Amino acid sequence: MLKIGLTGGIGAGKSEVSRLLAAHGAVIVDSDVIAREVVAPGTPGLAAVAAEFGPGVLAADGSLDRPALGAVVFADPARLKALNAIVHPLVRARSAELESAAAPDAVVVHDVPLLAENGLGPLYDLVVVVDAADEVRIDRLVELRGMTEDEARARMAAQASRADRLAIADLVIDNSGPLSELAPRVDEVWERLTARR
Repeated sequence: MLKIGLTGGIGAGKSEVSRLLAAHGAVIVDSDVIAREVVAPGTPGLAAVAAEFGPGVLAADGSLDRPALGAVVFADPARLKALNAIVHPLVRARSAELESAAAPDAVVVHDVPLLAENGLGPLYDLVVVVDAADEVRIDRLVELRGMTEDEARARMAAQASRADRLAIADLVIDNSGPLSELAPRVDEVWERLTARR
């Protein structure tokens, strides 16, 4: 089994790279998907988040009100740290379960947005960073996700810098250009990964 840590700043295109790697046959362990699962209605994770942040982070149906929670944690590093202390251990446990279910010869790609921030590089055989210039990422967040430029910059500021991510990279996929240029770059990375199995 080859364990890959895949990361990239918000708006860099990490999710698209993950999708392309899955099309090649990689087993994807997506931390964002798992992070939603562990705070779904009825879970201990959601109960812990509500206890920490109060009922204002719950929607009328009892689910997590992500925008309300985001408004709290992305404006205050201490509150973001408190949220991460609840969610990250739950995500790690579920990720380990999914990895252990993969075939012995699999390429398992752990899609981890906060890999650099949490010093997780040593957990993987290789770290792949999806990179794009900050201004490109801001444009994408404004155009594709409907954020204001200030919201986009705040989200980016809450993450590791490009330099910090690139410093831990074994392989870098440049995604500053159009989507049509991304697939060939991912094909090349896949060949390099499968050669290492």
